[in-house]
Amino acid sequence: MEEYERGGAARSKEDGSPVTLADHRAEAIICQHLARVAPFTPVIAEESTADGKPISVVERFLLVDPLDGTREFIARNGEFTINVALVEGGAPIAGAVYAPAIDRLWMGGDRAFVCETRLGTESPDEGMWRRIMTRRAPSSLIALASRSHRDPETESFLNRLPIGEARSAGSSLKFCVVAEGQGDVYPRFGPTMEWDTAAADAVLRAAGGVVLDTAGSPLLYGKFDRGLRNGSFVAWGDATAARRFGYC
Repeated sequence: MEEYERGGAARSKEDGSPVTLADHRAEAIICQHLARVAPFTPVIAEESTADGKPISVVERFLLVDPLDGTREFIARNGEFTINVALVEGGAPIAGAVYAPAIDRLWMGGDRAFVCETRLGTESPDEGMWRRIMTRRAPSSLIALASRSHRDPETESFLNRLPIGEARSAGSSLKFCVVAEGQGDVYPRFGPTMEWDTAAADAVLRAAGGVVLDTAGSPLLYGKFDRGLRNGSFVAWGDATAARRFGYC
């Protein structure tokens, strides 16, 4: 938030995506704490990977995106998040998504919760959490789409569904809106990395939703042979909706 308020400049990485000093500062802080609380769990973080740190092939690991939605951060619209996920056996079994500009923290594991308060140095106590769940898909759906990555394939997909309302949002917030039962479907056909999606995927799954690939299977993690790149996917709040609406 210091960098956000300062409005520092961004530069482009080799893949053309933007990066700021906030990305690197946040990643250093997060990885330092993860090394303390989970010293035997490998950490794969976006910026250190982009800087050339090799990725270890393991079954259980932590994924860190220190600033998801860098374009939204630069635009200063508040729609950026910090994502930390625990992946085991190809699935995100726990995740935390924090949106510091709007003071909301989502957590997913066995169940999903949201905390709506400014965080200090201490973790929120039990009374600050509210359990969240997805909703059964109605006949008229609310769709979420990327604010910065809208494409013709997304438009074509949404045109095949009974969409009553379409909302745009940045970063992992789209998953979280669906997880809270305030939206129904979020398609993404453009490129993403596993650290972009794993934490929010864990929240959505814990809330009752599902994220499916183009074959209709749950999105897998630990795709080391692909450099941890995701393929196309669709996130659904209602796990039965994909079949009902002809996605798979």
